[in-house]
Amino acid sequence: MVDLHSQYKRLEKEMDAAIKEVIESASFINGPQVNTFCSRLAEYLHVPYVIPCGNGTDAIRLALQAFNVQPGDEIIIPAFTYIAAAEMVASLKLIPVLVDVDPETFNINTELLEQAITRQTKAIIVVHLFGQSCDMEPIMKIAEKYKINVIEDNAQSLGVDYTFSNGTTKKAGTIGHIGTTSFFPTKPLSCYGDGGAVMTADSELAGRIRMLANHGQTSKYHHQIVGCNSRLDTMQAAILNVKLNHIDAFSRTRQKVARYYDQTLSQLSEIRIPAKSLFSTHIYHQYTIRIINGQRDDLKQYLQKQGIPSIVYYPLAVQEQEGYKWVARISGDGNVSTRLCREVLSLPIHTEMTAEMMQYITNNVVQFFRHKN
Repeated sequence: MVDLHSQYKRLEKEMDAAIKEVIESASFINGPQVNTFCSRLAEYLHVPYVIPCGNGTDAIRLALQAFNVQPGDEIIIPAFTYIAAAEMVASLKLIPVLVDVDPETFNINTELLEQAITRQTKAIIVVHLFGQSCDMEPIMKIAEKYKINVIEDNAQSLGVDYTFSNGTTKKAGTIGHIGTTSFFPTKPLSCYGDGGAVMTADSELAGRIRMLANHGQTSKYHHQIVGCNSRLDTMQAAILNVKLNHIDAFSRTRQKVARYYDQTLSQLSEIRIPAKSLFSTHIYHQYTIRIINGQRDDLKQYLQKQGIPSIVYYPLAVQEQEGYKWVARISGDGNVSTRLCREVLSLPIHTEMTAEMMQYITNNVVQFFRHKN
């Protein structure tokens, strides 16, 4: 699905120099590369504060804790998403309230948000799925109306631009009260292990998040609150500093692959290609098609026999997961999310794809449906 080795070979000189610098300095924890990376990412995102942490799941937890949530508080999340948001909500003894998604963009359906809000609602976690932003303008208006907080899970869409109705733009992850991201190796901005970050424009929230991630310390050995140990190590920060130089070029490469897929696969009536929102750019962290004739699993098996990987993101909606059936509350019927779980299939898309790879993949997809017909 991705080719991290070929990407490393392309960046080998830069990457080796950055790693060697860390090893020679022996500053493996909180070395200068960490602050440098956070400052540079903040500048790229046009946000005042970027606080590093251990991974994207920790980032969501820190964001929730920054709002002083209490057991029994309700947190709205999409029903079709990776489990991390629901996991952190449930682990803090909060109640995940699941809202269905738009069948075309896979992102949370803003028209269903208000009916999910109760007096116990404390926050909305919006997940910018597969590489494009949720519709943040109406979401922020709803949040302001009901005085609830907005957390943006931007692990899959770092670098995406959101355009407001007045023509102004902001980076996804910087529009809500807190943004989170992951630097997992397959993400748009990735390291060679685990890593994450929290973004905010609020100095008070930034201070609290920084304290929470560092054992609740105000200063060394003085613990004002119960925190945790969640940090980005220096080696990963050095790697991220190199990749940050190339993040927009990486996105353009995936967009080029997506255009080829669009042109080739749109001719097939059995497939729905990914929809692109008018208010958001799309960086295609995943290229996710819908197979609408019930042959998704057959196509996946066929591609596997041809040596082509594909993945189902995601096989079960949150409300169908065994661990969450009695923890989460579904607002509405969730039918779109459950249907998508039977239809979606993600094809390979990464920064090192060649024309031959793209042609081989699409030829086999086309061949599968022609043979079936």
